[in-house]
Amino acid sequence: MTTRTSPISAAEHFDVLVVGAGLSGIGAGYHLQRHCPKKSYAILEGRDCIGGTWDLFRYPGIRSDSDMYTLGYSFRPWRDAKAIADGPSILKYVRDTARDYGIDQKIRFNHRVQQAAWSSSEALWNVEAETASGEIARFTCNFLFLCSGYYSYEAGYTPEFKGTERFQGRVVHPQKWTEDIDYAGKRVVVIGSGATAVTLVPELAKKAAHVTMLQRSPTYIVARPEEDPIANWLRRHFPAKFAYGVTRWKNVLLGMLFFNLCRRAPERMKQRLLQLVKDELGDTCDVESHFTPCYNPWDQRLCLVPNGDLFQALKQGKASVITDHIETFTEQGLKLRSGAELAADLVVTATGLKLQVLGNLALTVDGKSIEPARLMSYKGMMYGDVPNLATAFGYTNASWTLKCDLTCEYVCRLLNHMDSHGHRQCTPRNEDPSITATPWIDFTSGYVQRSIEQFPKQGSKAPWRLYQNYALDLMNLRFAAVDDGVMRFSSPRAC
Repeated sequence: MTTRTSPISAAEHFDVLVVGAGLSGIGAGYHLQRHCPKKSYAILEGRDCIGGTWDLFRYPGIRSDSDMYTLGYSFRPWRDAKAIADGPSILKYVRDTARDYGIDQKIRFNHRVQQAAWSSSEALWNVEAETASGEIARFTCNFLFLCSGYYSYEAGYTPEFKGTERFQGRVVHPQKWTEDIDYAGKRVVVIGSGATAVTLVPELAKKAAHVTMLQRSPTYIVARPEEDPIANWLRRHFPAKFAYGVTRWKNVLLGMLFFNLCRRAPERMKQRLLQLVKDELGDTCDVESHFTPCYNPWDQRLCLVPNGDLFQALKQGKASVITDHIETFTEQGLKLRSGAELAADLVVTATGLKLQVLGNLALTVDGKSIEPARLMSYKGMMYGDVPNLATAFGYTNASWTLKCDLTCEYVCRLLNHMDSHGHRQCTPRNEDPSITATPWIDFTSGYVQRSIEQFPKQGSKAPWRLYQNYALDLMNLRFAAVDDGVMRFSSPRAC
């Protein structure tokens, strides 16, 4: 038995505890207030501010890789002209939402949740969070809602590169970017080809002597206007809420159409995407070598570049792309497997995230430790044999918030259903032997494949299957019966 050295406070009770005050956590607060006004709730946030991802990442050019008409909340119109927004604008949007709805008053900052234990006899979660002072704050709640995202805030993923200790310049991961990093007039190498890399390169190129995007393999990259002319026209001629709703559905349907075309006609869509890149770059860059992935579209997430800013930097000679492997760092830069040497003053390792499961909490149910990899996901948000717990997890092929909004709505429906029927416990339970377990996500991206075995599984059919389809989820989560024969309800006697 572990002996604690930190003081422990007396337990404070809430009907619902939300973990995380980022985009999805603030959304959860709104939905609880709107749909379950009699429920008490608090948001436990490990850091000292609102914003999650949009406060954590400070690297140059940080922006959304989804349009704000779908990344924004369903209940709060995005009013800025830019559809592809920068990080500070998104952070302001989240914080303004929290302030305007009074959600910020429900947040306990510097409360890093460490563990949660469910007691069926009490129908309660017993939650412990460590505060900035090292004290253990204790809470109880009837329902636990994890909105803390899917990656570690402590550090990003950086492979072990040979020779980094010899390099005389600076090496930094974008997740740890600080204001003192000087890249003006410097030779910069950005290692990676994902969303972070294609965001960084054109922004760094504005001040750097030259920026090189060094990638092991190419990614599908799509240029898109920074502003949505249809959305801006609608906003000028119609009330904001109506214009926002129309634009949101337009973008949802176009995104679904594009995704389905990629899955049904991958070769045709691949050639179309490559042709668009060729149209952008002309003879400036070897598209076959540097922009032709070895996988089909949407086997990994596509990268979005607003107004083709990456392509503009390449055409202007301010940036370049090299497709190769790193042999070793040297004193002055990097030596590549091809034998080429790449000089650098600053190396940015845009090499991905470290994923974490269920907020990295230690969970127990009636004294039994929960192993996330052995769980099966119910409706993409709850887990077999784990009572009164849900997680907010967005789409991989669309905006994060689309799914999180639906998840919050469903959680509120579930809570209200339990109240109206006198239930205190809800537990998804699979008793269909024909359902087989499959990976949580079918993406081939490195950051997913490195951690996928640690994640819960999804089932081979509903309601255990994780659909990446907003329209289908809308029907299932907003309108389908809560009592579906799989969700089991009970009413343990209150102590």
